Amino acid sequence: MILAKNIRFLRTQAGMTQTDLADKLGLQRTMISAYEDGRSEPKLATLAVISGLFIVSIDELINHDIEQFGRRASQAKDIKVLAVTVDRKDRENISMVGQKASAGYLNGFADPEYVETLPQFHLPTLASNATYRAFELSGDSMLPLVPGTIVIGAYVEQLKDIKSGKTYVLVTATEGVVYKRVFNYLEENGKLFLVSDNEHYKPYDLRGEDVLEVWEAKAFISTDFPNPKDKTKPATLDEISAMILDLKSEILRLRK
Repeated sequence: MILAKNIRFLRTQAGMTQTDLADKLGLQRTMISAYEDGRSEPKLATLAVISGLFIVSIDELINHDIEQFGRRASQAKDIKVLAVTVDRKDRENISMVGQKASAGYLNGFADPEYVETLPQFHLPTLASNATYRAFELSGDSMLPLVPGTIVIGAYVEQLKDIKSGKTYVLVTATEGVVYKRVFNYLEENGKLFLVSDNEHYKPYDLRGEDVLEVWEAKAFISTDFPNPKDKTKPATLDEISAMILDLKSEILRLRK
């Protein structure tokens, strides 16, 4: 019953209703009620999402009474459960997350059985010392990469290793799967600033605790070749930096 008690405690501590938590997990409210009453237990994939949502390890969720004894001092916030598949030669596959699969990936990203259902492929030109995953873009916020482009990312184990100005695919509990240029302000305010290369999209911030997985963009696959007559250009780094400064100034103004 420790798991049931912990889920109820963490949910109420976060000011969330059962419906709120159900929406974030993609489940019915009755399932959250069953978890908290001990009538049912979450699958590993759902446990992984709960773990990322409340910044608590799966082991602590299952075995430690958080309400009675508090959080463990040795809690490692950046630990993630990563599911991979291998081929007959024991080489890691690149799992492909399509546009239609992105919603299901939020619940299944830590479940090896789910990951096995995704399309798998190899790219021999990529370095062999990393784990890769491929994500299909669904919007035009990162022009000149168009919708349908497949971005291949290398797994980033810890949020602190995110390099400001680089592009990443982020799997998040609040925004779903997004591909953005990221600026790392975790040490300053516990947040990341996400910026689109298409200047028509405004940047926004994201709490570190809402990030479930991070993949640094290393390559992309597209059937659309750049059109030299297309005058739509991505924002430059100087323009992105200016947008970030404007955003931070606006946030400071609103706080006063």
